[in-house]
Amino acid sequence: MKRSLTVLSVILFVTTSALSQTGKVFDNLTLGSKILDSERKYAVYLPPDYETSERSYPVLYLLHGAGDDQTGWVQFGEVLRITDAAIKEGTATPMIIIMPDANTGKRGYFNQGEDWWYEDFFFEEFMPAIEKKYRIKNEKRYRAIAGLSMGGGGSFMYALHHPELFSSACPLSAYIGPLTMDDFKARIKDSDVKYSPSEMKAYYKRHNVLELLETAPVEDVKSVRWYIDCGDDDFLYEGNSLVHIAMRKKEIPHEYRVRDGRHSWTYWRESLPTVLGFVSDAFHQN
Repeated sequence: MKRSLTVLSVILFVTTSALSQTGKVFDNLTLGSKILDSERKYAVYLPPDYETSERSYPVLYLLHGAGDDQTGWVQFGEVLRITDAAIKEGTATPMIIIMPDANTGKRGYFNQGEDWWYEDFFFEEFMPAIEKKYRIKNEKRYRAIAGLSMGGGGSFMYALHHPELFSSACPLSAYIGPLTMDDFKARIKDSDVKYSPSEMKAYYKRHNVLELLETAPVEDVKSVRWYIDCGDDDFLYEGNSLVHIAMRKKEIPHEYRVRDGRHSWTYWRESLPTVLGFVSDAFHQN
């Protein structure tokens, strides 16, 4: 009887330990960049079993919005709590989440001017270094990107510029770029970055989602799974609605969601569990 109780106690201890496992977040990590001539910060979420396994994991690059940095999704987005819960409930597969800082120095995920070549940094330095440092499955199928506001725009652009790299893209309340050339001229009027007319036109075409949907090969765009989410009271509703319409016209499969809400962390925290489930559908074997 005593032996049976001992065995039962061990089983209960192991079960309880497994259920109580949590992921870990590190939000003040750095990586040197020659392209940006600086140390770049980033945060990482590691799933509960990362330290006790030897397996490799899929990865989600999760981009912050304007005014935040790599800690935004950690502090305000509660990525640790929400992701742990989704994994425990079985609605998301264990994954690594990488959150880079695009707010220090200059702001933005795209190449601008002579010294802010952030997109080059992301694809040529950041992503290769991250996927070498952590046990990440570095294939398109196991790589996804998501983000909010400015980071939603980054999610759109990165997946449209490099559809060969991402299985899923989830722009939330995304800034899709200036809707017209006049809007673009007004936005950069007081900027320290100056463009010639030809440079302005080229930049506009490369950094406007609607323009990219007109010029990118449709099959490339279709190779990415799209989840687009924007609140009905969000000031960026028009651009997201127009993207939905453009994708419908080109018969590009995508999920488009409009929920009650505005441009706020309350809205994005509610979006994150769905995003985790959506990208997990690509990570899984069906």
